[in-house]
Amino acid sequence: MKKILYTIAGLLAIFSFSSCDYNGMVKLDEQVQGQWAQVQNVYQRRADLIPNLVNTVKGAANFEKETLTQVVEARAKATSITVDPDKLTPENIQKFQSAQGELSTALGRLLSVTENYPELKANANFQELQAQIEGTENRITVERQKFNELTQQYNAKIRSFPNNLTAGMFGFEKKGYFQADASAQKAPEVKF
Repeated sequence: MKKILYTIAGLLAIFSFSSCDYNGMVKLDEQVQGQWAQVQNVYQRRADLIPNLVNTVKGAANFEKETLTQVVEARAKATSITVDPDKLTPENIQKFQSAQGELSTALGRLLSVTENYPELKANANFQELQAQIEGTENRITVERQKFNELTQQYNAKIRSFPNNLTAGMFGFEKKGYFQADASAQKAPEVKF
């Protein structure tokens, strides 16, 4: 009789855990981590293109050394900051995003200053690298959007009842999102 009661209790426990969807949470956690790896992949692509762009600019013009130095330093800082996929907290994502934002700013300055160099603008290598970087920036935007969508699904899953009970027992924690830079809230000033 005791065996039957233990068996029934065991089956009830299994069914109650399956209704809390532990495996679904694991699957979503893995998807978020995989998407984070993809975000880092496109940021790495950008970081890999920058030395080629800097060398092309150096070779084609007697260029402002300060601008080039800022790009190289920002690239070094951006590539030195990594976030463990298991620790995707808002604070860690903000540190990563801040370093990448500095690189974007420096790169933007580099590309805008090149307007003063017609021979550089006509350089086929420069044009190709500029197009590659623009395409990479678009990829970064798409991958960050996918990351935020998967993070939203994951966070909703672990916070809803009864999944929140299972999530708490097994250590599933809320993940952070990519957020816009504070400066992005202001409309850019366009001057002609």
